[in-house]
Amino acid sequence: MRTEKKDYFIDLVFYNYLLKCFVLIDLKTNPITHQDVGQMDMYVRMYDERIRGEGDNPTIGIVLCSETDEDIARYSVLHDNNQLFASKYMLYMPTEEELRREIELQKTFYRLQHSEKGIEEE
Repeated sequence: MRTEKKDYFIDLVFYNYLLKCFVLIDLKTNPITHQDVGQMDMYVRMYDERIRGEGDNPTIGIVLCSETDEDIARYSVLHDNNQLFASKYMLYMPTEEELRREIELQKTFYRLQHSEKGIEEE
């Protein structure tokens, strides 16, 4: 992506024909920072404004990083942007047991987040 003064490079760009949208993926080998999320937000906005065609759905941005920080991922995204995601990746194939533990951990995080929202709404 080019601005007035600088070029920016997105690691991976796909078009999902089922979702009818562009999917931008940024790969980070370090823990996520708020700058990473802000950079992806800029990419998504630029793609939506400059590349997205009529009839396309909003662009999805995914930041894959070696370590996530739930607070940074949650508070670095604008409240109205549901198209940015931060996720953790591994440099090796996990064992079946590691996958089970990770799935259970993510379920727990999901339940906690949704139970907190229920308390806030009351």
